Amino acid sequence: MPIETVEPRRLYRQVADQLRRLIDRGEFTVGERLPAERELSAQLGVSRPTVREALIALEVDGRVRIRVGSGIYVLPQTTERVAEHAPPIAGPFEILQARSLFEGAIAEEAARLATVSDIAAIDMLLGEMRGAAHPGQQSVTVDRAFHIAVAGILGNDAVTKVVGELFDQRINPYFARLASHFENADSWKAALSEHETLRDRLAAHDAAGAKAAMQAHLRQSQIRFSKTFGEAMPAQPQRTGARQPGTTRTRVAATAKRSQETTKPRRTHP
Repeated sequence: MPIETVEPRRLYRQVADQLRRLIDRGEFTVGERLPAERELSAQLGVSRPTVREALIALEVDGRVRIRVGSGIYVLPQTTERVAEHAPPIAGPFEILQARSLFEGAIAEEAARLATVSDIAAIDMLLGEMRGAAHPGQQSVTVDRAFHIAVAGILGNDAVTKVVGELFDQRINPYFARLASHFENADSWKAALSEHETLRDRLAAHDAAGAKAAMQAHLRQSQIRFSKTFGEAMPAQPQRTGARQPGTTRTRVAATAKRSQETTKPRRTHP
């Protein structure tokens, strides 16, 4: 038998695979609501952001539909499979965490080096942000330009390239689907305010304040993407022949236990 390349499986995709197998075996039927994120997190022994990334992957794959304020529902199976064959990219929360680490340090140094012309360029971008429609390509473009402008203050092309590449990792179906549930005019207004705070710290040459402002902005982005899909939901009507209460917990826990015999989850989120 020929040797096949072994690809690393990110934790959120391992969780997605477990839930996919349960759906394929009919443990969760079409139209059935999956357990809440909190319950899945406890039963699978992973963080809630990891569960959320897994659910987003399943939605991109067409296996579930997420209804904010209601829950996650199983869809009819189709022949098309997207997430199963997708490259092992980082999840949205990993991307934001990485950006916080890198861009926080960059903002700290940028505050020490910022010139009047640097601040003028940032002010111009903030003006564009105030007029940008959100969500949409215009807001993504100007948001990217703002973060590139902050990195550009260091005058190091390698640093600027890293910031651009990290930002561009959000241009994937997982991040886009997550954003579609939670980004709106209010979230854009909040992000703009956070950018303005960062601008003021840069202009004041407050290195510690600029680092804190950048990290707070990216941390708030994670919080905005972590709003519940609908934890406090009314109980589903009991269907004829429905499983008894507690069965869902047993199904997920049993699958998680079998998986842990071969794979131990690693901690990827704080």
